[in-house]
Amino acid sequence: MLYRTLGRTGLKVSVLSLGASPFGGVFHPVMIEDCVKTVEVALEGGVNYFDTSPAYGNTVSEKNLGIALRGVPRGKYFLATKVGSYGDDIYDFSAGSVERSIHESLARLGVDYVDVIQCHDIEFADLKQVLCETLPALERLKVQKLVRHIGITGLPLGIFTGILDHAPEGLVETVLSFCRYALNDTALEKFFPYFREKGVGIINASCTGMSLLNRRGPPEWHPAGTAIRVGCRKAVEFCDARGVDIVKLAVQFSCAQEEIATTLVGTASPKNLRDNLAYLAETPDWKLINDVREVLKPVMNFNYTRGRSENHEAIIG
Repeated sequence: MLYRTLGRTGLKVSVLSLGASPFGGVFHPVMIEDCVKTVEVALEGGVNYFDTSPAYGNTVSEKNLGIALRGVPRGKYFLATKVGSYGDDIYDFSAGSVERSIHESLARLGVDYVDVIQCHDIEFADLKQVLCETLPALERLKVQKLVRHIGITGLPLGIFTGILDHAPEGLVETVLSFCRYALNDTALEKFFPYFREKGVGIINASCTGMSLLNRRGPPEWHPAGTAIRVGCRKAVEFCDARGVDIVKLAVQFSCAQEEIATTLVGTASPKNLRDNLAYLAETPDWKLINDVREVLKPVMNFNYTRGRSENHEAIIG
């Protein structure tokens, strides 16, 4: 396993990390035994960064991840959770909610602190409230040693500069971006110099574009338009015709980017995680990856958005 430093946090994180949203049964019912085994496989494979949220399965993900990590020495892993989003389209970024949420998350996870606390999906927030209320509340919790580092997450890329341009220097130490560094969309690249200058560590998630780039295909609720769905399906079929699972290429492509500290893979399947770890151990076939990106060229960097209208980006396709 390769490790990279997560910005100024100093945390040496595995380039492949485990996203625990499936631990909450958000895609299909999950067995706690599978969660426990998935964490075991992760640790055996060198994964040391685990990400969850109270929003995933209405707190079930945190509970199951806490059970799966029970008995593992706390110094052997880094743990991240979130505040602000609580499932079923419930968002509350107030200071009081944040403070309650932290204590509840710690209890569910069975730990005394989390390494990274993140404002979850801030495209659904009033960014002024995040700046003036949410982040100061998290800073107070950091002083209390309940959290070690503070981050922000979201889909539209503009929200990151909207916060980082105005927050006190060094307060926000990580960003979690999803779907924006993948085979079909590398728009995150243009922000690399900015994040580097700010000393902000980059966490990448959904390197398959929330299932746009896998054989199963995206769920009905996926915000991508028809053009993106069709274009990505062509890439999946291109890989299938060559006997290659496009997920393998997606994982290899994302994890190879040195500007990204870690790429989260969401699964509660020990087999799927073993497969992802095996992909990472192989030398990427860059000719094939470039061929797939050529197939995706008609929809390259087409994006989709969500959240409050003032936090939207322009939509292409």
